[in-house]
Amino acid sequence: MKQNDEFFVPYIEGSLGSKTKKTIKRFGIVAILIVIFGALVFGFTQKPFKNSSFELTSTTKIVGTFHENPYPMLRVQLADNTYKNIVLLGFGKSSANPYLEVLLTKEKGLNNKILSIEGNLIYYNGKTLLQITDEEKVALVSSDGIAPTKSETIEMTLEGEIIDPKCYFGVMKPGFGKIHRSCAVRCISGGIPPVLATTDDNNISKYYLLTDLNGNAINDAVLPYIGKPSEIKGIVHKMDDWHVLMINPNDIKVTGSKSSIY
Repeated sequence: MKQNDEFFVPYIEGSLGSKTKKTIKRFGIVAILIVIFGALVFGFTQKPFKNSSFELTSTTKIVGTFHENPYPMLRVQLADNTYKNIVLLGFGKSSANPYLEVLLTKEKGLNNKILSIEGNLIYYNGKTLLQITDEEKVALVSSDGIAPTKSETIEMTLEGEIIDPKCYFGVMKPGFGKIHRSCAVRCISGGIPPVLATTDDNNISKYYLLTDLNGNAINDAVLPYIGKPSEIKGIVHKMDDWHVLMINPNDIKVTGSKSSIY
């Protein structure tokens, strides 16, 4: 070893030479700069959180016409000839049906009857959902409700991702994609309506309630495709502010491409 070489002995005070100190200092500065740069790159490449809302700590009373075709919904009049269909959900990963059973049995059917329901609102991008947490907050107002109108049908092929609307429209961020797939599967298998989220050529998001070709609920049949970018061919009609896509699950094609929804 040369005479001017440094040799560090941990238990000997003052054995850390000036060259070693400079090397450690340079390494520390470079490491800090790399960490800061990496954090900035990671931060700027992430998609921002959606401005979706879930009013978990407050309740809202909604009065509207109940209908259950294809899924439990409450039709609310916003203005003359303008209606919104609010999707009804249960607490957690369940459908609204358990919270409607008592009144359903008592009234021997609720279709097209006006109900008052109190629950937690979930809303994003023009769509509204209501989480029911107490069956005693569901009451009959009258039997004079008006059923939703449906447009003419058209055959379409759409690309998008099947999501569970409860998480996507407010409860989870993010509520789509591979990272959320297992949660969405549990929600939809529990009775929450499956929705196809798409983005059109103008980068505008659109949402389609999924049913079978007869317009019935289709929860279990779409479970293998949830959270996977897919191409789906079906028949579309509009029900007030919601599009409904009637499909044969065997026609769903997983594309394997990167999800374009947000």
